[in-house]
Amino acid sequence: MRPFGGSGDLRALTRSFSRDGRLEFIFLRPARRAPVLSVREARALIGRGLEGDRSTIAQPSKPNGSKRQVTLIQAEHLPVIAALAAMNTIAPEILRRNLVVSGLNLLAAKSLFKDQQLVLRIGAVTLEITGPCEPCSRMDEVLGSGGYNIMRGHGGLTARVLEQGFLRIGDAVRCEVALPHLQAPASEDLFQG
Repeated sequence: MRPFGGSGDLRALTRSFSRDGRLEFIFLRPARRAPVLSVREARALIGRGLEGDRSTIAQPSKPNGSKRQVTLIQAEHLPVIAALAAMNTIAPEILRRNLVVSGLNLLAAKSLFKDQQLVLRIGAVTLEITGPCEPCSRMDEVLGSGGYNIMRGHGGLTARVLEQGFLRIGDAVRCEVALPHLQAPASEDLFQG
């Protein structure tokens, strides 16, 4: 039985995106609990994260660095979070994610196939999605009681920098099949601890 309205090739379907997304905001977190800084551009460093963010302070303890070098959230989730928190709007900086992206389903940037890895290309930078960005207890402080659970499922994603360069607000965000030199071994499950 063929899938409704498609060619039946799930591999091809998971590589196909209707359009590029857009980088809406860039935030740097200089220290734990310090106010975030909104910037127009940032330099992504391989295996480290965004220059000026607390993720780049310590030297990486693993060969490719932490799985949480850059955090991303989808702009379309902000109204949902606001509605669940009984707020009119949410300022994206209070959620403390590095990048706010619109127009592209970020969850779809995680391949269903280990031998067909996907990456996000933003400007000159290539990011590998490594897993969900789970909320922290601080969400109860900024969203009110229950903030932690409001963010569950809407907290965004974590990523690792594979190719460094500059990110700028307004950059296109594309999901692509990873080039062979950027692919992790097929046995690595990106969403496991």
